[in-house]
Amino acid sequence: MKTINIAVIDYPGGMKSAIEGLSELFGMANRLSLERPEGVHFEIRVLSSGELADLSAPVITDVPQVIILPPCIVGSFYTDEQPILSEWLKAMHASGVLLCSVCAGAFILAQTGLLNQRAATTHWMLAEQLAQRFPDIRVDDSKILINDGDLITAGGLMAWLDLGLELVAQFGSPALMRQLGKHLVVDTAPRQQRYYRCFMPPFDHGDRAVLKSQHYLQSHSHTSVTVKQLAEDCHLTERTFLRRFVRATGYKPKEYIQQLRISKACEALEGSTESIEAISLNSGYDDVSAFRKVFIKIIGLTPREFRRRFSAET
Repeated sequence: MKTINIAVIDYPGGMKSAIEGLSELFGMANRLSLERPEGVHFEIRVLSSGELADLSAPVITDVPQVIILPPCIVGSFYTDEQPILSEWLKAMHASGVLLCSVCAGAFILAQTGLLNQRAATTHWMLAEQLAQRFPDIRVDDSKILINDGDLITAGGLMAWLDLGLELVAQFGSPALMRQLGKHLVVDTAPRQQRYYRCFMPPFDHGDRAVLKSQHYLQSHSHTSVTVKQLAEDCHLTERTFLRRFVRATGYKPKEYIQQLRISKACEALEGSTESIEAISLNSGYDDVSAFRKVFIKIIGLTPREFRRRFSAET
C-alpha cells in the first residue's frame, strides 16, 4: 500500500477546525480506500507551534510528501516575518515536497519567494493585501484552488476541504475523491471563489474627488454615467480623473460601474422573486443579453445559475 505523509503546520492563530478537519478527512479517505483498488494510505502529522521554533535545521528526520499551511482566523503570525519557517519550507520544497496553503496561509508561503512569477489564490478579502505586499505573485482571487504542480494554493477559510479533496484525487484517484465527497456530502464539482465574492471598493484612499464620485456612483450606478460627467463634477480633466480613479480604486470607471451593477443584481437575485429581465433593467442594463455577458464575466455563473445556487426561494 502506498503511504502519503502529510504535515499540517499548526501555527499561532491557525484555524483549529481546519487542522482537525484535514486529519479527519484523510482518515475517512483511508477507510474508503480499503474498499478500493488504489491502495493509498494518508499519514497525517500536525507540527505544533512549539515544534516550529526548532525548525532551524534544513531537513527533518521523516520528510513528508506534502506540507499544508492552514487558514488563519486570529493574530498576525501569517503577516509577520517568519525567517526560520520560510527557510525550512524552501528546503522542503527543494527536496521535492509539495507545499500547500489555504486562505491566509498563502502569506507564509509567499515569504519563501517560491510563488514569485506564479499564479496563486487566497481569500478574496486578502487578495489585494497579498498582491501589494508580494507584487511578483499573480494573485487570482476568482479561483477556489490553483494547483501549479509543486505548489497548491486554496482560497477561502473553508477551502481546506477543496484542498483535501484535491490531494485525495492526486495521490489516490478522482474516483476515491468523488466517493469521499459523497460521504462528506460536499460538492466535488468544479467551483470558483468569485461565486461568493462581494464587491468591496476601497473608500480610505484619501482622494476626495474620487471619493465624491464613488458616493455618487453608489446610488446612480443604474443610470447612464460617463467619465466626462464624473470628471466635470470633480472639476478635473478626463485624463487626470481617470488616472486618479484607477490609482485610488484599482478599477477603471466602466469596470467599477459594472462591479456595482452586478453586485446589486446579485442581491436582487438572492433576495427577491423579480424576473431576470426586471433585475437587468433595474441594474442599468436595457439589453438582457449584455447583462448576462457581464454577469458571467464577473461572477462565473449565469444569473439563472446564480439564483438557483444562492436564492432562499429555491
